[in-house]
Amino acid sequence: MALQCGIVGLPNVGKSTLFNALTSGKALAANYPFATKDPNVGVITVPDARLDKLSELVNPQRIVPTTVEIVDIAGLIKGASQGEGLGNQFLANIREVDAIVHVVRCFDDDNVVHVDGSVNPVRDKEIIDLELGLKDLETVEKRLEKVIRAAKAGSKDDLKALDILNRVKAHLESGRPSRELLADLDDDGKTLVMRDLSLLTSKPTLYVCNVDEGSMESGNAHTRAFAASVAGENVEVIAICAGIEAQIADMETLEERAEFLEMMGPSEPGKNKLIRACYTLLNLITYFTAGEKEVRAWTVRNGAKAPEAAGVIHSDFEKGFIRAEVIKYNDFVHFGSEAKVKEAGKMAVEGKEYVVTDGDIMHFRFNV
Repeated sequence: MALQCGIVGLPNVGKSTLFNALTSGKALAANYPFATKDPNVGVITVPDARLDKLSELVNPQRIVPTTVEIVDIAGLIKGASQGEGLGNQFLANIREVDAIVHVVRCFDDDNVVHVDGSVNPVRDKEIIDLELGLKDLETVEKRLEKVIRAAKAGSKDDLKALDILNRVKAHLESGRPSRELLADLDDDGKTLVMRDLSLLTSKPTLYVCNVDEGSMESGNAHTRAFAASVAGENVEVIAICAGIEAQIADMETLEERAEFLEMMGPSEPGKNKLIRACYTLLNLITYFTAGEKEVRAWTVRNGAKAPEAAGVIHSDFEKGFIRAEVIKYNDFVHFGSEAKVKEAGKMAVEGKEYVVTDGDIMHFRFNV
């Protein structure tokens, strides 16, 4: 399931440094705009203590975590919606991802040039929002021209699309992202906004405040101002020091990393928190398969039914699905093995309508 989170922001806010820390990749992190001219893609494992616990109990030959893809997209600037600063290319890269990680700079450092001359995360966010909104408005207006002509024939579907497009247009003109409208739209409306139009502002968004070392736990004036500015958006905001994360990523051993974290204070790297937030942002959950050969985490969309989950392993599993044998994670841990779970009568047999729950341990029966 190749779903992607795209890292966006103004130049020199720490996007590429953060990407490198997440992926241990080689994206160029330089002190000038457009250091990253092409999107870098990294596949990163999702930290999950449940996988470690299951592996401890089962002692398999191998352990396979689930993953999420992160795309480092070069910095946007004012005028990007009109093509400024390679804007068309960058906006196209954003259109291709499923969710947005919006990084804002919340640290002061005279040695790192800010593209607008001063540190102001609220202003920086507004610049990105404006450019994405203007591009979406252009997309909606083009579609409106076609739908207005078609709606003259009185088609019910065209009239409905016309109403939705006018609502979206008014919302964008008010300076608000289209994702705020999604809760008020039916399935057809959501499909039009998110899939057919692929509006940039319809994508789920997570804000990351890139802070200095001393502000990782308590924040600072920049993070507090930023949090206040997005209080009405119903979005998550997390603070990470990209520089510290880069140092951790460069360390050779787990022991070194553990000692460094103990000295710095956090219980785990900030990147773990960010990766899990990205996973949730993409509306994904994890189920597990557990056996002597392999304990593995699998990714499935939240709300998926058992046959769809089976299809993640192999399409034949979905086509020939018969039933799923399901053990809840807490039951597996409590009883210590699949055999003991069965003895206790805690393994459920589920059919095609079963909705997978995060943490389920599943075994599929199928016939093709």
